[in-house]
Parts: sequence; C-alpha cells; structure tokens
Amino acid sequence: MRIANAARLSGVSAKLIRYYESIGLLSPAGRGANGYRVFDERNVHELRFIKRARSLGFAIKQIGELLGLWRDTKRPSRKVRVLAERHQKAVTTRMEAHRTIIDVLSRLVDACKGDDRPDCPILDELGTGSTRTL
Repeated sequence: MRIANAARLSGVSAKLIRYYESIGLLSPAGRGANGYRVFDERNVHELRFIKRARSLGFAIKQIGELLGLWRDTKRPSRKVRVLAERHQKAVTTRMEAHRTIIDVLSRLVDACKGDDRPDCPILDELGTGSTRTL
C-alpha cells in the first residue's frame, strides 16, 4: 500500500511516517518500480505500536528500544518491564512536580483579590524570585 493508506490505517500522518522511517524507528518500506514507498501490514502494525507508545509518553529512543524488544521474539519480558517501570517513575516524578506547581498557583490565585487595586500577591511572589513556595 502507499503512504496515504498506511497513514489512514495507522492514524499516523504521512509526514511522521517519513520521519520515523528516516530515523530508523520504522522498518524501511519497500519501493515499487515507480520509486514510491510500498508499505505492508507489518509497517502499519509498527506505526500503531509507535503511536500507542507515544500516547503513553515514551520518548523516541525508548520506543526504539521497545520496538527492538517487540521484534525479538526471544526477548526476556523483564527487559520490557524495566523500561516501562523506568518510564512510569519518570512520569510520576513529573506529575508530582506539576502537582506542586498547581498547589502554589492555587494558593497565589486564592490570595489575589482580582479587583481594581494594583497590589497583587501573584506579582509580588514572582517578583521576589523566592523559591520558598515551591
């Protein structure tokens, strides 16, 4: 199938397909006599895999590792689990940092009257450069 069909079936844009192929993430598509890329079901399956991994926040390098493990039918599942656990910890760490930011912003918004007066605790806090609230 041509790239447009592979894009439609996988839900990945043709531009991203070309990119994934150029960085070696996607197995190279064959070429027809006319020079156009020819994709098969394996390519579409890999594209769906990549799309799902991206939706879970895996970085391109991690997806490459996961694809390598997925393609290796003799892989030990512990390697996959280690990658997933490492990613889960990183996501949790980012989430906790975002919760801290939300808490600080909530406190600052609650402290600001939002009226016609010029005094504003939000700007005061930002202006002090203090990290005590974080």
